[in-house]
Amino acid sequence: MIRRALRLGLGPGLLGRGLGAHREGSTLDWHGKVSEIKKKIQSVLPGGAWSPLCDTSHLPPEHSDVVIVGGGVLGLSVAYWLKRLEKRQGAIRVLVVERDHTYSQASTVLSVGGIRQQFSLPENIQLSLFSVEFLRNINQGAKVCLMSPEQLRKKFPWMNTEGVALASYGLENEGWFDPWCLLQGLRRKVQSMGVLFCHGEVTRFVSSSNHMETAIGEKVTLKRIHEVHVKVDHSQEYQPVECSIVVNAAGAWSGRIAELAGIGKGPSGTLQGTKLPVEPRKRYVYLWHCPQGPGLEAPLVADPSGAYFRREGLGNNYLGGCSPAEEEEPDPGNLEVDHDFFQEKVWPHLAQRVPAFETLKVRRAWAGYYDYNTFDQNGVVGPHPLVVNMYFATGFSGHGLQQAPAVGRAVAEVMLEGHFQTINLSPFLFSRFYLGEKAQEHCII
Repeated sequence: MIRRALRLGLGPGLLGRGLGAHREGSTLDWHGKVSEIKKKIQSVLPGGAWSPLCDTSHLPPEHSDVVIVGGGVLGLSVAYWLKRLEKRQGAIRVLVVERDHTYSQASTVLSVGGIRQQFSLPENIQLSLFSVEFLRNINQGAKVCLMSPEQLRKKFPWMNTEGVALASYGLENEGWFDPWCLLQGLRRKVQSMGVLFCHGEVTRFVSSSNHMETAIGEKVTLKRIHEVHVKVDHSQEYQPVECSIVVNAAGAWSGRIAELAGIGKGPSGTLQGTKLPVEPRKRYVYLWHCPQGPGLEAPLVADPSGAYFRREGLGNNYLGGCSPAEEEEPDPGNLEVDHDFFQEKVWPHLAQRVPAFETLKVRRAWAGYYDYNTFDQNGVVGPHPLVVNMYFATGFSGHGLQQAPAVGRAVAEVMLEGHFQTINLSPFLFSRFYLGEKAQEHCII
């Protein structure tokens, strides 16, 4: 049965099946024919020399073993681990396609940059611990202590413990870091490893299909992507890129990328009709100044109300916010900030928990996107069961940045070896959406 097969997990690694790019069964449109036309012109020119009338250095390569859609920290992490774990140096050609070359609207750089190990699912705890080791070069276990209201007041006298029965305090491996520095450092690293970058937008996939029938008579269609069509940034030019594997790490826009591959376009209630339930959700981040605030003693604090904050620098500044209720979700069509949301929904909770915040002054604010998984607010990792060469690294609903190093390694392991090795992330496979098996994460901020 197809349900049983989906629960069994993953198949042979793609290295075992060969990573060479091919195009069997693909059908080219006009833009795809441009590449073929160039080759024919080249064959009739004296000496076979091809002298293009314009510079094409900004175009992506015509062939790549792996195309990663999304150049944020998750996509870069997948690229890093693919090159780090490849059996022979230079064996795997990797192309990263990022539509926002300035990263001005990228979730990575607009986030608060917090890192924590306190989650309700053990897989999320393991992901964070691995990532902390990667980021800080340490190798220690999760150390959390439970504190009574009296203990909490003694350690943090500036905090109001009313309504708190028990507090969970991370003794180490928690805090925050600069997302921009992480992104740029990781990008420089993967470029030094031979990873190529293209600033553009994926507009189409060309694939072949294979119709099959299960033992109980269910009809399924397996697809394999052979070409990724990339529209180059600030240009009308398109480039078809032949490939063997596509990684969907497009963050808040990964649902659209999945639809381009035909995912979810089938009868309702079937595996073929199961969508990737990831959509953009707008979240506000506010920076405020409060001379009477907690100061250097302030850890990353997540209030039971959902409000959170952390210290920003050494000048009595703080970063924080709160996720809106489902019925209050703002329009994700833009990144405009609702300042009334802070006054009405965030500030009252902050002032109740930290009385000194009664006198805070908001200095600036911005908005960013969560790649929000509407099914269970957890990541989607690994291959699609029907589009057999599309892999996911998305849907983390706000905790993808802090877990990116571990997620990148997990995706690379599945691609290269056919199964998770370091951390078993089988609960995060796409198939759970069809099976209705939630991996619910309750500690989302």
